[in-house]
Amino acid sequence: MTITPDSVKALLESEDFGDRLRAVNQMRQLDPAIAFDLIQIAATDPSVRVRYAAVSQVSSLGSQNPDLALALLQTSLRDPEPDVQAAAADSIGALQLTTAFEDLQALYHHSSEWLVQFSIIAALGELGDPTSFDLLQEALGSDNELVRTAALGSLGELGDPRAIPLLTSYATHPDWQIRHRVVQALGHFQTPEARAVLENMVGDENSTVAQEAKLYL
Repeated sequence: MTITPDSVKALLESEDFGDRLRAVNQMRQLDPAIAFDLIQIAATDPSVRVRYAAVSQVSSLGSQNPDLALALLQTSLRDPEPDVQAAAADSIGALQLTTAFEDLQALYHHSSEWLVQFSIIAALGELGDPTSFDLLQEALGSDNELVRTAALGSLGELGDPRAIPLLTSYATHPDWQIRHRVVQALGHFQTPEARAVLENMVGDENSTVAQEAKLYL
């Protein structure tokens, strides 16, 4: 069956959530401008699975109209379902919608869901907004290891020299995966301080960490 805007819209109007979910997937085969119009309908669907799929796809469609995408994603950050909130944060990062920083910060402090907090912290690295430094520093103190690891990565992507001492303090962490993330984060900096830490990490007991450090020198 040929997929057309009308056929997709008909599926979106179905009472069967499976049809509506299929409609979201079929939007990938439509002209992006048309798909973006339809994705806005799906983003308010009664089914959380449909909303999640729609909001996730905004990451690739939102460039059609960044202002509308921002408004849609800001609304989705207030969705009652954590999965949808996390998808909204992911899409905000992918589209680099820096004006959404305050919304992300507010949700980070309001939510107790690790997945939501993780997605927010990861998105901040993609945003590259200097105002997020304090929140990323705060996230290093999270009780969740994945959130802390995401904060290390985002501090590297942010490229703020103030992050170097924070990253350096994790260079001898007992978990090699944390040290590996530190190497990747420090690789974003070209300062003597960052290079000195990387030179030390070339001698790391873990070969993956050591090899990664060599790549940045």
